[in-house]
Amino acid sequence: MTGYFMRSLSDKKSVRNMDICDVPSVVQVHLESFSGFFLTFLGSAFLRQLYVATLMDPSGIGCVAENEKGVCGFVTGTTEPSGFYGRLLRRRWWRFGLAAVLPVLKRPSIISRLFRAFSMPEKATRERGRATLMSLAVLPLAQGKGVGQALVQTFLETAARRHSRRVDLTTDQNDNEATNRFYKNLGFICERTFTTPEGRSMNEYIITLAHSASSDNR
Repeated sequence: MTGYFMRSLSDKKSVRNMDICDVPSVVQVHLESFSGFFLTFLGSAFLRQLYVATLMDPSGIGCVAENEKGVCGFVTGTTEPSGFYGRLLRRRWWRFGLAAVLPVLKRPSIISRLFRAFSMPEKATRERGRATLMSLAVLPLAQGKGVGQALVQTFLETAARRHSRRVDLTTDQNDNEATNRFYKNLGFICERTFTTPEGRSMNEYIITLAHSASSDNR
């Protein structure tokens, strides 16, 4: 990842750009934060490929939060969500394939969901200048200390420097009051609610970014 950004949270906490060497720690934060979710079921090998591929994609954004114990949170996304997963798959299809072998053997029914996850973004019509925040996680012991807010603000500032005008994200509607309140307090507006093929009710949020004259040079 070119360029370097650091946001100071306190004497012992900071947010900076994610590097490839951070990926193992990011995967661990993901596993601890998203127990029971589909990507977590796919396992650490698949998650490593996903986050490495995100950093390697020219549109990818990744930031980590650190405290005295190491990485305690992260955020990832893209400034070009249309076709994002398709691009990752084309470049690293065999790596993703190998990483998915064991999860598929454990639960063959996930094959259709994997194909849908990688193909649906290709079908979406996206407005120009609209970025997507894809994943945000903070370790339980680091929550309630402004880490998540700092990660989101850093993501929004990075997207603005890359000339994005708006940022969207999706999160569960039900049994997820704290997360929905968190994004609303940051200025996100719920644009629509939809149901996934798996029956999950999701809220899609969007926020308009302040114009930034600076460039990320990426």
